[in-house]
Amino acid sequence: MTSLRIAMLGTRGVPAAYGGFETAVEEIGQRLAARGHEVTVYCRRSEGDEPRFSYLGMKLVHLPSVRSKAIETLSHTALSVAHLATAGKKDVAFLFNAANAPFLPALGLQQIPTAVHVDGLEWKRGKWGKNGRRYYRWAEQFSVRHADALISDAQGIADYYTHEFRIPTELITYGAPILQGTPTNRLHDMGLEAGKFHLVVARFEPENHVDVIVDGYRRSDAKYPLIVVGSAPYAAAHTTEIERLAAGDPRIQLVGGIYDQELLDQLYAHAYTYVHGHSVGGTNPSLLRAMGARTAVIAYDVVFNRDVLGTDGLFFRDASALAQRLNASELEPGATAKAATLLQLRANERYNWDSVTDGYEDLAQRLHAGYSTQGLGHRTRNRTPWEPSSTVAPIELAPADSHVATVTDLKRAS
Repeated sequence: MTSLRIAMLGTRGVPAAYGGFETAVEEIGQRLAARGHEVTVYCRRSEGDEPRFSYLGMKLVHLPSVRSKAIETLSHTALSVAHLATAGKKDVAFLFNAANAPFLPALGLQQIPTAVHVDGLEWKRGKWGKNGRRYYRWAEQFSVRHADALISDAQGIADYYTHEFRIPTELITYGAPILQGTPTNRLHDMGLEAGKFHLVVARFEPENHVDVIVDGYRRSDAKYPLIVVGSAPYAAAHTTEIERLAAGDPRIQLVGGIYDQELLDQLYAHAYTYVHGHSVGGTNPSLLRAMGARTAVIAYDVVFNRDVLGTDGLFFRDASALAQRLNASELEPGATAKAATLLQLRANERYNWDSVTDGYEDLAQRLHAGYSTQGLGHRTRNRTPWEPSSTVAPIELAPADSHVATVTDLKRAS
């Protein structure tokens, strides 16, 4: 293997405290550095924080950004690309988020082979208006034309780019942290008892369906409380609706954003179920975290979540279905515990950060050797609408007043 100078840009940077991209950069970057590569991570400067210049073997560059939903990411990436031009030649760049596609030509002028991690279907996110959705659709096409490789983290995303542009992508998922023997002391500080609460961790954005989850739980007969971790810096109206739905039900606790990783580990590891409402991303790190913590999952029914959970998850599409799933989970604790064990086994087998790093390292070596997909994809979209499909059959629970899935059902399904 050739020792490479690798730049990772387009995210908030490390240490990871915000989202999936940041976690990926931290986990992959530190492993690439341990393997002898020089890894530079571009980080957004935060007011009041003392910037670090190295972390887990990675070099860090802190640059400012314009604090605005529309241009925060773009402003920081623009400065990062400008800094790259003066910081010494890099062999390869990993650019996260297709929204940063406008800077691909500038990286090309610097003769830096670049792979774009395209993320999920950003143009379907409810937080974006008409212009924002149009921009993301354009950015997908621009990435196809100007990137040297595209990285997808889920089969559904790979299928989407194959259908839309007839271009291959590198299917490289995320890793799942496997938790064993996680303590419970921090839960006691929150007044929680291990194994006796349902958990949601999500930003309050429409496509994450926190409102549907709260409404579904409110309709249920669940005895265990619902702990909702999350906030929304740019979605005040949606937050207000979630608060309205939660009002009057003492079982629902909105605890706001939590960035303490130790506390989050304890919440994931000791929840009775994790309810996952994300619908437009690829392989979601929060979902993997719950799986790795050996927690049963009830997920919004879309192809991405089915691909990750396989036959070991439960699914819902509306508040009524979720209420049934929650009721059934508490009525059958044996089945719920079995599902949790199967999910952790699946996470350990399929979502390993060392294997993920192998994929990034192999791609970096190929890019450095001259590999590129430029010219392979179609410059215009397929006019036939993309329809996601999945071969995964879920474990279906009947309504709460009829047969409930048992451990035997779970074994048969797996």
